Amino acid sequence: MLELVKGWTEVVATGVEVAAALIIALAALLALIRALVAFVRPSAQPDAQKESLRLELGRWLAVALEFTLAADILRTAIAPSWDDIGKLAAIAALRTLLNFFLQREIDGHRARGAEAAAREDGVSSGTAGR
Repeated sequence: MLELVKGWTEVVATGVEVAAALIIALAALLALIRALVAFVRPSAQPDAQKESLRLELGRWLAVALEFTLAADILRTAIAPSWDDIGKLAAIAALRTLLNFFLQREIDGHRARGAEAAAREDGVSSGTAGR
């Protein structure tokens, strides 16, 4: 019975890793397409366009990292060795750091967008009264 559970857990963990690889591949492809479009048709704000592209790719990479963490948790749950536990700790630390810095960048991006919108509203309301 235990061997059956281990076998199925390994199959599920492998499936979750494949899902992570697909997420990374699709996110990279989407980022590549958006980057090519940015080269061909640059926006009025190229820095914002690049930052948006980078943040979107980062979000998808964070999602993929969650999947790999899930797969490692499954593997560690059925046959925990010190090597597996170390890998799990490293991935968890990496995921936590990535999410922390990504969230900081997203918050900064939102704040800059809100400031730009406020300036734009101030300019348009200032000119509307003239």
